[in-house]
Amino acid sequence: MHHTARQWMLDRLAWLRFCLLLLVLASLQTAPTVAQTPDPIYTLELDGVVSRYSIGYVQRALHEAEASGATVLVIRLGATGAVLHEVRALAVTVAAATVPVVVYVAPAGTQSGAAGLWLLSAAHIAAMAPTTSFGLPTPLIQPDPTVSEATRELLRAEAITQLEAWNRAQRRNATWVEQALRQGMVLNNAQASALTPPAVNCVARDPQELLTLLEGRTVTLANGATATLSTLGRTPQPITPTLPELLLLTLANPTVAFLLLVLAGLAMYAEFISPTVGMLAGIGVVLLIAAIVGLSALPVNWLAVVGLLVAFGFIGADLFVPSHGAMTVVGLVLFVLSALTLFDGAQAPGVVVALWAVLLVAVGLAAFAALGLYLVLRTRNTPVATGQESLVGRLAEVRQRLNPDGMVFVEGALWRAVSEEGTVEVGEWVRVTGVYELRLTVRRLAADDPAGGAVRRGAPPLQH
Repeated sequence: MHHTARQWMLDRLAWLRFCLLLLVLASLQTAPTVAQTPDPIYTLELDGVVSRYSIGYVQRALHEAEASGATVLVIRLGATGAVLHEVRALAVTVAAATVPVVVYVAPAGTQSGAAGLWLLSAAHIAAMAPTTSFGLPTPLIQPDPTVSEATRELLRAEAITQLEAWNRAQRRNATWVEQALRQGMVLNNAQASALTPPAVNCVARDPQELLTLLEGRTVTLANGATATLSTLGRTPQPITPTLPELLLLTLANPTVAFLLLVLAGLAMYAEFISPTVGMLAGIGVVLLIAAIVGLSALPVNWLAVVGLLVAFGFIGADLFVPSHGAMTVVGLVLFVLSALTLFDGAQAPGVVVALWAVLLVAVGLAAFAALGLYLVLRTRNTPVATGQESLVGRLAEVRQRLNPDGMVFVEGALWRAVSEEGTVEVGEWVRVTGVYELRLTVRRLAADDPAGGAVRRGAPPLQH
């Protein structure tokens, strides 16, 4: 009996220990977890020209931000040119993002043009730095003139409706949109902020101030969800382009594409005039392929490309045609005009070759043409100097008395010579006047001959 009671007490204790263990496990499961790291803030920089390669970069950044549940993605927009149909497609992508997107036109002084107009309108929050602007002085929408007026008006109305809807969805001013698309308008940060309501959400001097101004703002996403931003004191994480993206973005720069095209032409021309077993030609092909990759993302004016080829033709022809530099001048003028109109400004406003690059190449071509012309003229004015005829005009030292026949030493060899002016003694210097059947005719040095004066002073004679 005593043993039974003791066993019952042990079973009860075991049961109590089991229950306590369950309570401890339950308390651990329901206890508050350690505070998680806040959702990240991502930033990316969009400079140069907004092209199809820019779209791929921004789309990757958006996917990364959405996958990580980012608080916000800040796009720092420093682009001053854009391909219109590409920047519009990018704006549609930004407006449809499921993570808050801030488009921040910076640094100070940036004239973002069409890129700023489309992307600021599509952004959930539009921000600008001081002394920045967006928009164009010409109509933003310039439909193909080959289509009917009704079709062109339909395209304008569609773009106006889209831009106005994006701005009104984020409670921004949209009264300026129609004028910007039909007549042209440029708004700086002060003008955009002065509208009622403002056309932009905030003006920030730098990224740190921007994060401070974003704190607590609530945005509505395209899927109807709302998000309140927590950015105060946070450190953003940059999303940098990958190596292939960086290469494509660089090649799509109009100045880089232009320089690559010129260098490819020069390399192939150099191979043509001075063969190097294909080495320069290979370099030219690589440069040409790189130029084509960049040009394929930009609206090229092919008439200007033809103008560049004709300009090179004029400059090269001047080396063979006696135009005294006139063809080079015509070629240089045509080159500058073609380079400055290499891209279609109606399809890609702000996409131009930098003036410094055009002038630099033009000066280089002018120097090359001048050097080539100088060498050609020098060659034409130089007497033929091949074989025995090259001895004519040379100085020779008499090694065997000329009476009138004898031997002279010239150009490292002994020659039979005949004096045209009587006897000449050994050691005297004469000038070769002709070559006849391996025999030289020579003449004493004239009194006014510079070489004769040198001989009289005991100095070595001068060759001419």
